[in-house]
Amino acid sequence: MENGDHGARFPFPFKPYPIQERFMEALYAALEQRKVGIFESPTGTGKSLSLICGALTWLRDFEEKKREEAATLLHGQEEERGSSGATTEPDWVSEFVQKRAEREMVNKLKDEEMKRKRREERLEMIRHNAQLKYAMKRKSSEVNEVEKLLQLSKQELSSEEKSHEEEEEGLIVADYESDEEVTTKTRYSIQLHCHYTIQGSTIYYCSRTHSQLAQFVHEVQKSPYGSTVSLVNLGSRQNMCVNPDVARLGSLQLINDRCMELQKNKHDLEPKRRRGVAKATCAFSGYEKLMAMRDEVLVKVRDIEQLLQHGRETHTCPYYSTRMAIPAAEVVVLPYQSLLHAATRKASGIKLKDQIVIIDEAHNLADTLTALHSAEVNGAQLCRAHSQLSQYCDRYRSRLKAKNLMYIKQILFVLEGLVRTLGGQLIFVFTTGAELLTINDFLFRAQIDNINLFKVQKYFEKSMISRKLCGFVEKYEGKGVNTHSSSVNKENQRIEGLGRFLQSLQNKPAAPPEQQGAVEDRPSMASPMMLVESFLFALTNSNKDGRVVMDKQACLAQSSLKFLMLNAAVHFAQVVQECRAVIIAGGTMQPVADFKEQLLLSAGVSEERISEFSCGHVIPPENILPIVLCAGPSGQELEFTFQTRDTPRMMEETGRVLSNLCNVVPGGVVCFFPSYEYEKRILGHWESNGVLQRLAAKKKVNAYTQRNSCHLRCSSTGQGQSGALLFSVVGGKMSEGINFSDDLGRCIVMVGMPYPNIKSPELQEKMAYLDKNMPHVDGRSPGKTLVENLCMKAVNQSIGRAIRHRGDYACIVLCDRRYSRTGTLQKLPEWIRSSTHTHSSFGPAFASIRRVRHV
Repeated sequence: MENGDHGARFPFPFKPYPIQERFMEALYAALEQRKVGIFESPTGTGKSLSLICGALTWLRDFEEKKREEAATLLHGQEEERGSSGATTEPDWVSEFVQKRAEREMVNKLKDEEMKRKRREERLEMIRHNAQLKYAMKRKSSEVNEVEKLLQLSKQELSSEEKSHEEEEEGLIVADYESDEEVTTKTRYSIQLHCHYTIQGSTIYYCSRTHSQLAQFVHEVQKSPYGSTVSLVNLGSRQNMCVNPDVARLGSLQLINDRCMELQKNKHDLEPKRRRGVAKATCAFSGYEKLMAMRDEVLVKVRDIEQLLQHGRETHTCPYYSTRMAIPAAEVVVLPYQSLLHAATRKASGIKLKDQIVIIDEAHNLADTLTALHSAEVNGAQLCRAHSQLSQYCDRYRSRLKAKNLMYIKQILFVLEGLVRTLGGQLIFVFTTGAELLTINDFLFRAQIDNINLFKVQKYFEKSMISRKLCGFVEKYEGKGVNTHSSSVNKENQRIEGLGRFLQSLQNKPAAPPEQQGAVEDRPSMASPMMLVESFLFALTNSNKDGRVVMDKQACLAQSSLKFLMLNAAVHFAQVVQECRAVIIAGGTMQPVADFKEQLLLSAGVSEERISEFSCGHVIPPENILPIVLCAGPSGQELEFTFQTRDTPRMMEETGRVLSNLCNVVPGGVVCFFPSYEYEKRILGHWESNGVLQRLAAKKKVNAYTQRNSCHLRCSSTGQGQSGALLFSVVGGKMSEGINFSDDLGRCIVMVGMPYPNIKSPELQEKMAYLDKNMPHVDGRSPGKTLVENLCMKAVNQSIGRAIRHRGDYACIVLCDRRYSRTGTLQKLPEWIRSSTHTHSSFGPAFASIRRVRHV
């Protein structure tokens, strides 16, 4: 390898740490044995590089083993044919069955070998000619630029000359004669991903954010595999569009709609003959350009920024070219939702059969799956969707086929039923507040149980009525719908459609002006029908796997319907069942019970298929000092329960703890509170009694508030200050994704235990679901265990912010005696738990902090 071969078995850019070698060995074994692995490796231990080198080493070995097996079988077949005359002939039936099986296996192996050779020859040819192509493109760049400008100018002129009739035609849904009909856009989407049919073994790597994915790609570029691996980086249109006219639309929905419209205009399989100029198309999606960029994507590792730059230079769409390269890629890098959401996965052309999936930063995987498959829509959006669809139907009634009209009327009927459940009409006597129902009970309540939502869902997908409605609203909103002079009165009525609909459905007093203003100020989608579609899709889940939360307020516009997914394993099951192996990795995976019980075992994964790996940190044990502090300097017991945490005595004792710590810790101190509300309350108390002023004498005091702003809470002359003190909240931005390495964070203080709101209807229903459907281990309630695990996962993410590399060091102070419970300590990461000391009084704890050689 070019960048180093320091590992005896695993190529590595430098000599790996022992824990990295163990990580790669365990990863290799999990992939080889088709396991579902839970891997924990603290940040700063080179987890990403270990994942890259371990997985790609297995992939190369696996492909080589397949080639050797094919060669051995083919060689054995030839030898058997040569010696068949000297052997006694077996029973003819057995011989026939044996020969047929061998023939099928040989043909399969020959086919795979041929595909592999074609793939390697293709990539080699691309690599050989890449520089020549680049040089030729540079020579002809000026000519191409002139041609592009002329082409764009023609398109602009064509756009201006479009007739009103042609614009209207793009807004009308295609004929929907049967539920099985495939629309033009669907056919094009399928065609797009069939250009490259050579399918090899692929590793799908996904993480939460684009910045994390970019960091992973940079690690690949620096690895020994950086110059040889075929890597494809996927992203949304919003992140990858290089067409300035489309990208400037801003919102993801508008960009998606415009892109799909331009693709349809270009790839309409059955264009109707009509007069006038052709519709506008995207100049960045030419077939030859896409094919050329697809090849270049496969021969050089690029992150999204580099793909965008290459796309702009070559005037080619990175979004579609990367998707065309998926079948030939060895590694595909993509966000969570693109892999974990089945519909998005299908649209991207991702096939997981016998492939490898690595899910990084997976500590919140269950929450991510729940959020991806939950949906929410409010009363204003329901009414707006009804008004828009009604106007759309009236506008194009004469041009819509009977099947389209039938489904549109069904959707309108469903919308009216959803509004009624929120008190739009007083069919039921409702009071304000939240109510939670099963899916079936909700359908009966809305009186839409006689509607086949599966067929309605299919109509949404095939007709793309939501996208059509979005274009319709974009064109006519605020202008009136009917343009004929003979229908002026009807037009004026339609302009007021939303207001009339709200007034007719809501038999309640209007909200106060300040509340109305709050609703109007919220950003709304061009087509709220998208949200309605997502909500109706969610209602097709199994009755036991989800609940509907109806939050009814005095104002219908502020009321909402939310589908809550209770069983995330339903949507994760297809991933673990189809893939050869799934690796769930993270810096802090404790407690792992959630992953095993709620995701893996519930998804049908056997206990034998699950493997776990957890390694310590690369730092020496003396570089970390975790302390459970049970009492403060005055002897006050520290237990921040809901009943005691707001008492002046408890808040003042907490201030004394921080004052003492700031006196001896030379670098930065980060203090986490359990909620923004408590942060505001305790900081206000400290400001009134002078605690903040005393803290400011030692540290620059800053607070990160709920409005995501970090500001100075207390000023000082700066004399005698050493480092800074940052107040933040568990679960906030400062608790995940932000590194307080070195002097930025020499001490992490955790005030209390950040338990979730136990009175939340959603959490209560989730607890009840787990108590009913999950096993009770050692007699413990799965619902209560969930609450404890949610708390400790949040704690683990926050306290891991300080130690970020081998030479780092920090002190961790857990201010609550409840952390000393055996069950709670077991939920800490092993590398922290093994060094944790519990102190029942403040004196010994403070002395141990002062004795630390680094401090």
